[in-house]
Amino acid sequence: MVDVNVPRFNQLCVAVLTGLAFVVGWWPLVAVVAAILAATRFGGARFGVFTQTYLKVIKPRWGRVDVETEPSAPPRFAQLLGVVFLTVASVLFLLGADVAGWVVTLIVTALATLAAATKICVGCMIYERAAG
Repeated sequence: MVDVNVPRFNQLCVAVLTGLAFVVGWWPLVAVVAAILAATRFGGARFGVFTQTYLKVIKPRWGRVDVETEPSAPPRFAQLLGVVFLTVASVLFLLGADVAGWVVTLIVTALATLAAATKICVGCMIYERAAG
């Protein structure tokens, strides 16, 4: 189980940073976000820059004691999809296919924004449907 706010904060960070990368036209930030997500997904929460920022900076200032939780598997799967797609985008940029790289990046940005703002997590839905 995971605090429902951890994945939402991660999604917010992904949306803001990938959106910023697009606005300023600096694709290496997309690769940095992919690396941060990969470190979190494969190394655990202790390696998650966004997760640790939420747990050590945001949450203590909130002062909330009652924490709503959700199963961790669906958001972890969604995070894996983020890693895959942002890595694909980074490879596309390296190969000089900038338009394709930005299209993939902006799809991730849109889905992360949707999840952060509405709690509608498409990656989580895919996981739940596949898990049956």
